[in-house]
Amino acid sequence: MALHEQTRAALKRVSTATLATALFKRGFRSQMIQGVLPLAPLGESMVGEAFTLRTIPAREDLNTLSAFRDRAHPQRKGVEDCPPGHIFVVDSRKDPRAASAGGILVTRLMVRGVAGVVTDGGFRDAADIAKLAIPAFHARPSAPTNLTLHQPIEANVPIGCGDAPVFPGDVLVGDNDGVIVIPAHIADEVTAEAVEMTAFEDFVQEMVAGGQSILGLYPPTEESNLERFAAWRKQHGR
Repeated sequence: MALHEQTRAALKRVSTATLATALFKRGFRSQMIQGVLPLAPLGESMVGEAFTLRTIPAREDLNTLSAFRDRAHPQRKGVEDCPPGHIFVVDSRKDPRAASAGGILVTRLMVRGVAGVVTDGGFRDAADIAKLAIPAFHARPSAPTNLTLHQPIEANVPIGCGDAPVFPGDVLVGDNDGVIVIPAHIADEVTAEAVEMTAFEDFVQEMVAGGQSILGLYPPTEESNLERFAAWRKQHGR
């Protein structure tokens, strides 16, 4: 199920916090990828469908430097297969002691038009990746090669990343608070609600900054506040 372009554009204007609430209302409580932050502050949210890579603990006889000579190596092949507009998501089992990838692979993803990269482990060359024009999220920098601890097994299969379930094609949104995963089949409806929630939250922020109490406003249990919100939306074209 392809991500509609209007949904993609709308998701760039809503926060992961708002999306988390919209998902919570639908019973989804474990969609935030835990322990990851962007390597550099984002000016615009990362949005795209998940293309995943699963790893297992490395077995020493299979994870020598010669493993990279194999053109079908799952990590290398995954970097070349991840579709433009998608997000490369690596399950490193929340273990940042060895890198999930480095600057060269992330640069290749960027050049290929990939929308972002996420790991619950760490990246090597972190300072270089932070300067690239591609959003990248990890737990912390990690210099050792992935071969030290992580054996990539297969791409584009269901994974866990930072305790969140990620299925291929799920929609990921990343901002300066982290990354959240929206199940693909509800992406449009969650986005529509998040846009509405964002309009109300912007109104509330303005009212509170102007000195209004949150009581009766957030949530809007007083009818007068709903009337003010309706007038505010009309004034601001939202």
